Amino acid sequence: MQTTRLATQPLSHLPGDPSALAAELESLCIRAGFDYLSLGPVLADAPDADLSPLERIPDLIRSTETVFAGVLLARRGAGFHLGAVARAARIIREIAHTTAHGFGNLRLAVLANVGPHAPFFPAAYHDGGPPTVAVATESADLAVDAFSQAASLAGARSRLIALVEEAAGRIVTAVRPIAVQEGFRFAGIDFSLAPFPDEARSIGAAVERLGVERFGAAGTLFAVSLLTDCLRRADYPHCGFNGLMLPVLEDAILAARSREGLFGVNDLLLWSAVCGTGLDTVPLPGDVGEDELAGILLDVAALALRLDKPLTARLMPIPGAKAGDRTAFDFEYFANGRILEVKGVGGGRLLTGGRWLTQ
Repeated sequence: MQTTRLATQPLSHLPGDPSALAAELESLCIRAGFDYLSLGPVLADAPDADLSPLERIPDLIRSTETVFAGVLLARRGAGFHLGAVARAARIIREIAHTTAHGFGNLRLAVLANVGPHAPFFPAAYHDGGPPTVAVATESADLAVDAFSQAASLAGARSRLIALVEEAAGRIVTAVRPIAVQEGFRFAGIDFSLAPFPDEARSIGAAVERLGVERFGAAGTLFAVSLLTDCLRRADYPHCGFNGLMLPVLEDAILAARSREGLFGVNDLLLWSAVCGTGLDTVPLPGDVGEDELAGILLDVAALALRLDKPLTARLMPIPGAKAGDRTAFDFEYFANGRILEVKGVGGGRLLTGGRWLTQ
């Protein structure tokens, strides 16, 4: 067990001052043995949503060290909250320029079509019913192992499915009885093949073991689609994303290939269409504008609603950094990569046509 985490009801449903509540709950969580706390998202997935709690998120992030938050701005069957998109872009910029190296944005996510009980942070939130337990796995090593020993694509897929089902079976056997004993719901497992910043636990390494010469080259889309197909075929109790996580700064090979210029933001969006959880720990230039950030968030939300899948955006503008610069984070869960290039123009004018767009 790497970390234990607690997610509350959405921030929109919590009483009082969010910053004061975050500080109080952070202290209680530390004493109770939780490593991280998610206050969940501000719910902006309806046209009459109250967006005022969004303005407190930057202070909430700055005044705590282990508290995560977010904003849910689109949902399938409802639509897009254009006002929330604009405010989220502004908040990302503010946090970037008021926390050291923009690191505060690690604890902020913009959500589209994400339901409760996804155990990966910052997306996690509770639905307000009885207590629920869910398990997120850091399991990219299973894909590296499966693909290193396979002689064919079919063999690689079969081996990974078998490894996932075996690991999931052990988790269910260990966790479900405890949940029942304590009166918790067991939501299931999010087997999103999350990486760790070393090559043995890298999704990028798994893609290259499968046969793509370098992650980001032609064939990457096929490889990541195959990886996600394995999770869809595997038999275990699913919850959350169950896709492929491509966090640029949390995967040693992705970080290395970003330094080589082998992919950009649009590539990550393309791969999210067939596999992923969205744009995760994406380092951007410090001067990226709100209009461009808003356009990126709209693109993520459009994919989520069109494909009816959960996606998030965790964008990290780095103050003072330019495209091509190398990040310099000193954080055990990060591998430093290259600041990805942006186009310098955005989609802000799309947000002037109203507050809400029905799907």
